[in-house]
Amino acid sequence: MVSNRPAPEAPFVPSQRSADTFVYGGARTDDEGPWEEWNPTAESVRPPRGKHRVAKQRGGGGFARSSTVLGVGVIAAVSAGGMASANTGKAPVSISLPDLPGVGSLISDDEPAEDTAPALSSFGSVTTPQADDTAPQSAADAGEALRSRIMAQVESQQTQVETQAQLAAAEAAAKAEADAVAKAEKEAEAKATAAKEKAEAEAKEKAEAARLAELATQYTLPTSSYTITSTFGEAGAYWSSGYHTGLDFAAPTGTLIKAVHSGTITSAGWDGSYGYKTVLTLDDGTEIWYAHQSSISVSVGQKVATGDVIGRVGATGNVTGAHLHLEVHPDGSASGIDPGAWLRSKGLNP
Repeated sequence: MVSNRPAPEAPFVPSQRSADTFVYGGARTDDEGPWEEWNPTAESVRPPRGKHRVAKQRGGGGFARSSTVLGVGVIAAVSAGGMASANTGKAPVSISLPDLPGVGSLISDDEPAEDTAPALSSFGSVTTPQADDTAPQSAADAGEALRSRIMAQVESQQTQVETQAQLAAAEAAAKAEADAVAKAEKEAEAKATAAKEKAEAEAKEKAEAARLAELATQYTLPTSSYTITSTFGEAGAYWSSGYHTGLDFAAPTGTLIKAVHSGTITSAGWDGSYGYKTVLTLDDGTEIWYAHQSSISVSVGQKVATGDVIGRVGATGNVTGAHLHLEVHPDGSASGIDPGAWLRSKGLNP
């Protein structure tokens, strides 16, 4: 801390005339008479001798002209600036001082104390940071910065949420589209399979119809103008086996009986309960039995073609009326099969 040196005291020299009273221009003795009032004038005042400095006061009511007061003011200003910087968190604010002659002498120890007064009086003002004004402003700036950061974070998070929602929606849409495509493909495949199966079935039916049509030209029903009275497998006391072994075509006596297919006559004559019976053996070995005929028109070993007449309907043997009893024996077996099913397999509908 800079301090002003005390002014040197004037040396005290005792007057040889201690009893004398000091007067201008010499000493006055008591015997010179009574005191008179002295009114100095310009002519009576002697110009000052020696070197005297009188500091002028600028502007009325400025800073004190004492170097000690100036030092205290500077230190206070510097301290205030430091406190303001610490409170606000900003860089210290510099103190602006006029660049005037003699300012350096304020803190110099080389100059006499009396020389600091003029320099002190030359300062107009000392600028100090306004801590009370800058602190609220700094707090407002800090609050605005914090608010901006919070809003930026909120916007960033909101953007992330929206992005994730968009991605989830896109994934859901893609999955739904993929499912729809897979479903459509599955339905299309099922339709194609059904169409293929239907086409194959139709083709098969057409092929079978064509085959039956071709067979129909090769096979024929055994008689005409008939009525089916008994079918294969019916049970009853009329048949010795307990059930009907053939298919009965009821027709008037004398109705023509025809060969259902080309073959060879292997039997022709009377056969007990069958009456007059003819056996036609086809090329594949199947035997067709014609029973209860009224007459036989062929003989054993004769070759016949489809539709050739082999006899006539009658009521011979174990019967209750005129009809043709037809049996089918594959490969000449003893037990027969359903003649109706066999005829249908040949494209015929009895």
